[in-house]
Amino acid sequence: MKDSFKLVSANPNNIKWNNIISRVSPLYTRKNDVRSEFERDFNRILHSNAYRRLKHKTQVFFSPQNDHICTRIEHVNLVESISYTLAHYFGLNEELTRAIALSHDLGHAPFGHKGEKVLNEICKRDLNTSFWHEKNGLYFVDNIELLEDYEGYKQNLNLTYGVRDGIISHCGEINENSIFPRKDFIDLSDYEYPNQFAPYTWEACVVKIADKISYIGRDIEDAITLGLLDEHLEELYSLIGVRNVTINNTVIINNLIYDLCNNSSPDNGLCFSNPSLELMNKIKDFNYKYIYFNDILKPSDNYFSVVINQIYDTLKNLYCGTNTISMLNNYKKFYPTLINGFINWFINFSNISDRYKLKNKILFDISNPEDYYFSIICYISGMTDKFAIDIYNEIIGF
Repeated sequence: MKDSFKLVSANPNNIKWNNIISRVSPLYTRKNDVRSEFERDFNRILHSNAYRRLKHKTQVFFSPQNDHICTRIEHVNLVESISYTLAHYFGLNEELTRAIALSHDLGHAPFGHKGEKVLNEICKRDLNTSFWHEKNGLYFVDNIELLEDYEGYKQNLNLTYGVRDGIISHCGEINENSIFPRKDFIDLSDYEYPNQFAPYTWEACVVKIADKISYIGRDIEDAITLGLLDEHLEELYSLIGVRNVTINNTVIINNLIYDLCNNSSPDNGLCFSNPSLELMNKIKDFNYKYIYFNDILKPSDNYFSVVINQIYDTLKNLYCGTNTISMLNNYKKFYPTLINGFINWFINFSNISDRYKLKNKILFDISNPEDYYFSIICYISGMTDKFAIDIYNEIIGF
């Protein structure tokens, strides 16, 4: 029912409001700023380099020659569109919803989920920790992404708790129905694995479910365009139970949004009808079988592992304690783009910088090898597909 969530939306009357709009530290203000807290978050995300780089990161299909195949930035924009539609219909806070949706995938590695898997393997081996994009997304907006303030100082994004929570809580791999927000105002560093906690707000719950709605249909549409499903279209039509209707992203999205709107309420949670939930899970299984696990993707998966591991090993092997920067500089003649880029990036976050025009957090102690290894992980995770490949080619070329 329209506006059925209005009383539980993120607004000043909500008991959670002060927690939702809270920041780790106060954000600088201007006398002539007319934006709300969440509008400021949206703009800070929109102007971040991490958001810009999404246009050159894999969604499902690597380096498509067809310009109309979805990349990560289009996926994010689809999630924002669907999330806005749902929030507007339900009477939820549209500004918060849009900010979460725009930022939810900032932590994705190059080469999509395959790149994420490679970085996770490295983290487990060298750091005894795990890498997953929701956690990395929160780390990026909290610590890595920098914006210049009106005085020219670089600062962390410093987003509201509501947006930060939505980023780490957005895991779209959900099979359960009836999604509710959690009650507890937790320290987000308590997250140890994806989907460990429910989101804190209804708005974040909307993004969580919109993420799933957005990709299952678009991935099918792209796979059809690329010819991967030519032999399986009859099975797909049978699965969906329709004939003489074009199967595309628009049709799938519209039907799922309509069903969600007609079955959700604050008492029932965000939920689909049982037939629609069952259909969604069947479509997801179909996608895994014929798209995500398709043999045609395996050669590129192997390539991604080689590229990421080579970049990581090259930088790791140049570690030399407090003399690391000198060691890196010795290799500029071989790897100028990699070394210059990494040093310029690293000094923004380490204790070797003079901190000129920097007001961000210090993250890495150059004397600690694990800090250095983790900095490499962060640097690689922010790369686009193309940049990672260019760096790899620089390493292996003469």
